[in-house]
Amino acid sequence: MSDVVPIKLACLDLAGTTVGDIAMVERAFAEAIATQGIVPGTGAYARAMVHVHRSRGCPKIDVFRGIFPGNEAQAQAANLTFERSYEGALDRAGLTPVPGVLEVLDKLRGTGIKLALITGFSRATLGRILSVLGWHDKIDLAISPEDAGGRGRPWPDMVLHAVLRSGVSDVRQVAVIGDSESDMLCGRRAGASIVAGVMTGVHSRERLLKGGATHILDSIADFPNLILSDDLGTTQVASSAR
Repeated sequence: MSDVVPIKLACLDLAGTTVGDIAMVERAFAEAIATQGIVPGTGAYARAMVHVHRSRGCPKIDVFRGIFPGNEAQAQAANLTFERSYEGALDRAGLTPVPGVLEVLDKLRGTGIKLALITGFSRATLGRILSVLGWHDKIDLAISPEDAGGRGRPWPDMVLHAVLRSGVSDVRQVAVIGDSESDMLCGRRAGASIVAGVMTGVHSRERLLKGGATHILDSIADFPNLILSDDLGTTQVASSAR
């Protein structure tokens, strides 16, 4: 279609979208809240883990602030335990890329599209993840909430930070892909023309549509065909997202 704006920047989520570490993340959350007296088998634990699930994609410290409202010291202590637990799991087990993701990264970079990894992990944890994955030569940017002034998803700041750093001139030239409602909210609020939800992560199709997904994909392997297409009407458009 003549009015389709070509994509120049793709912003990709980590956990559940490009890497399959959902169980590892949830275990780290469970260990973190346990150090603050919220243990499995209690109602408080069940409520906390529901909050964790609903808040996927958000900065980890913000998740803990939601679990321990009004107690910044407790939230910070839990967040520190989370980072130590998660990074320990990385050292023991490594990370498994989602099937097809390396081919996706190579194909998109081969067309000149710039790639930004966007995450709710801290800058320190993100650095450790990149070291484990060895993706430094496959992406252009890796952005944590700290890089964007402290505001992570669902705010649009990290995507807009990627736009500024990559030199993209129009937010309509941006595509965002993720597996959580907060990923979708972030992309829509940033003005991205494509906000794709993938079914390989934590949130349902309904949650992704609620967040504003423009497209629903089975996995990131379908992403290149979507953003390189001249006719978005040939893909599964989530028209009810608006």
